[in-house]
Amino acid sequence: MVLNYPKTYGARSLTLLVTLGSQIQTSSHQPNNLETSIMKAVRMDYHGTPNEVAYCTELPDPASPAPDEVIVNVAAFPINPADLLTIEGRYATRPPLPYTPGAEAVGHVGEVGSAVNDFLPGDLVLLLSRENWSQKRKVKATELLKINTDSGDLLQFAMLKVNPATAALMLREYVKLEPGDWIIQDAANSGVGHCVIRLAAKAGIKTINVVRRETLSAPLRTLGADVVLVGTDSLSERVEEITDGTGVRLAIDAVAGETSLHLGSCLADGGVMVNYGMLSGEPCMIMPDWIVFRHLTLTGFWLATRLRDMPRNRMETLYEELIDDIAQGVLHVPIEATYDIEDIKDALAHAGRESRSGKVLVLPNNMS
Repeated sequence: MVLNYPKTYGARSLTLLVTLGSQIQTSSHQPNNLETSIMKAVRMDYHGTPNEVAYCTELPDPASPAPDEVIVNVAAFPINPADLLTIEGRYATRPPLPYTPGAEAVGHVGEVGSAVNDFLPGDLVLLLSRENWSQKRKVKATELLKINTDSGDLLQFAMLKVNPATAALMLREYVKLEPGDWIIQDAANSGVGHCVIRLAAKAGIKTINVVRRETLSAPLRTLGADVVLVGTDSLSERVEEITDGTGVRLAIDAVAGETSLHLGSCLADGGVMVNYGMLSGEPCMIMPDWIVFRHLTLTGFWLATRLRDMPRNRMETLYEELIDDIAQGVLHVPIEATYDIEDIKDALAHAGRESRSGKVLVLPNNMS
């Protein structure tokens, strides 16, 4: 058994708490009379299998906010594939260790700095920065977006930052699609896949959705999928028949490997395949003669760089629209389970299963 010891933060000695049903590790207090408020957070000291190397620990609460800062009480965060890849050390960035993961979260403002005018205690906010898997976060006010809505579906808003924005931008920014046009995507049962189906249906765009299991067909059709295909055998022939020989102009790929080759075969001349994932662990594949003679394009999408380069007013407009879509029920991602932050190892193991039917979320402050 390997014991993961958290950063001491000035403690003279470490005490590992071992209790039935608990996955929390903590540091002992210094032997003085000063009691420091503590919070729970997820940490990792090295890369590896997520549910083995990540652990829950206790850290000091954030200090009082600077004039331009805000302290947020984190209400919920999802576990995304990118989070798992980050913990494994296989993501695009490898932050210095020890590290608190977490690409997205939602919470309520607890305290604001003296120069902050756009947020008040109690406001529901979306955290735009990373390192969010903790009970409290202190961030710059510019790293927050206020969620203005009467909808009480907090867990759906916890998944607002990544998947809805990824789906919306991939649908809008590569091909000018009109109502009645067809697109194709793999990993259609993923969080992004669900958002693609919902947002495409809202715009009148028809979706062909490729999955690996027949049991996923009915739920995706209920969600609004126009066509669900199981497997990639004879995919181009099936798509040609569905589209009356016109093919598709946009393919959205999260799998890569041979699956991207099959999706590319369905593209009409001049079509675009956008890759945003590597679920197969293999390189994207496309025939060079398709690129040369049919002018197909293979490109990649990473939300982090899109948001980094996006003007603040455009970002606010994007998320205001997506907030309204969630509030109106246009966007709704199934949730399979929620966990307490102390049970982060169980949550990570659950999130890593291939046969899930919904997202796994963590409620760090036991909010429901």
